[in-house]
Amino acid sequence: MNTVIKNLSMAGIIPVIRIDDANDAVPLCRALCRGGLPVAEITFRTDAAEQAIRNVHAEMPEVILGAGTVLNAGQVDKALAAGASYIVSPGLNPKTVKHCLKQNVPIIAGCSSPSDIERAIELGLKTVKFFPAEALGGIKTMKAMSAPFPQMKFMPTGGINEKNLLDYLRDERVVACGGSWMVPSGAVAGKDWASVEELTESAVNLMLGLELRHLGINSGTLNQAGRDARDFAKLMGAPVIEKETSFFSGVNFELMKISGHGEKGHIAIACNDVDRAVWHLGHRGYAFDESTRITRGGTTVFIYLQHEIAGFAVHLMKK
Repeated sequence: MNTVIKNLSMAGIIPVIRIDDANDAVPLCRALCRGGLPVAEITFRTDAAEQAIRNVHAEMPEVILGAGTVLNAGQVDKALAAGASYIVSPGLNPKTVKHCLKQNVPIIAGCSSPSDIERAIELGLKTVKFFPAEALGGIKTMKAMSAPFPQMKFMPTGGINEKNLLDYLRDERVVACGGSWMVPSGAVAGKDWASVEELTESAVNLMLGLELRHLGINSGTLNQAGRDARDFAKLMGAPVIEKETSFFSGVNFELMKISGHGEKGHIAIACNDVDRAVWHLGHRGYAFDESTRITRGGTTVFIYLQHEIAGFAVHLMKK
């Protein structure tokens, strides 16, 4: 997978932005970054788009910056000159696609039918935009339409919001979702960057789905772990389940027969996508112990943070 597309996949949500005043682009993208999304697709729907891309590229090079609603090769050239690193088009224009591929620039072209997808495959595309997603029937239509093309990945856009985001992201063929609900026009017009940050943070938290799964305690010996497990089970009215290296009291407490990770034990945090969570938490300043990474089918299902918190090792696990 192309590096830019891979980063978009890790971001998971692509804010689709309309800019009327190029001076708003940088503070808007700063709000997105503070909320957890260092990514933006600035659409060529206004005369301010080119300068907006230029401003963000100059002041915030860390942003994964794309140009959307690109209709022709001329707009591609303007977007690239301004600093865009990928192109998104509403439809499948072979001339525009070929122009991008010739310059080795990722393009996510809009597809709304199996015929579009077939043409995209012929052109050499591996990721396309399913647009307008909800108007075409949503995730059910995308699944049905894409069934004959298992090699193709999708970026659904159009009508995506917090109510249906996870329905799309659960599909392994969905690279990321494009949406504008975290950048409402009223907030942008009113320069209400705090609202943009809050909406973005809410969207990222929903996508990651981080939640406490269980607490692991280093009882240290077989007998002590058994006693502790029975104690918690009695307290919680839960069954005791013996595993190879631990006992579980229900699903909330794991009592280790040995001194496992962490001074006191470990905390298991479940999430929707471990790889995506690692990427986002990395942007929050957390590092991970690669020696503990467990993968299945090329997807990470388990990994520990490098450092302990309050004497507990912390690991992520896939829901």
